[in-house]
Amino acid sequence: MIYDYPRAAAGMLVVKRDHVLLLERAHAPRVGYLDVPGGFIEAGESIEGAARRELFEETGLALGRVESLGFYWDTYFIRGFGRFPVMNFYFVGRWRRGEPRAADDAAAARWFPLAALGRHARRFAWPHMRPLLRDLARWAGR
Repeated sequence: MIYDYPRAAAGMLVVKRDHVLLLERAHAPRVGYLDVPGGFIEAGESIEGAARRELFEETGLALGRVESLGFYWDTYFIRGFGRFPVMNFYFVGRWRRGEPRAADDAAAARWFPLAALGRHARRFAWPHMRPLLRDLARWAGR
């Protein structure tokens, strides 16, 4: 019997006034698509710690206080390994200082207006980004 165990991933949404930071993916899968700073959780790492590490590795940014935004299922595909389920945990925080610099898995880092995210939906790397960004808009509007 083969078990399809999910992998855990964590991401960090950064809000600057009425904009959110998104990255353009530099590596497969989904090269060139828009993504949230984040990645797989390493052994022994907390979920929030993983989200903070990925944000720093991919943008050079660090945040103060953050809060949990939600949990979203999706799938991921790696050539030679196949497709597997992913549990995506997201945190959100407000930008304070610094300019994002694309690094690691990111080809570019840009601020996108929250109100215009729907126009970019075809470029989202993962299906779960639609409900994630809807939840972010609700969070930002409270």
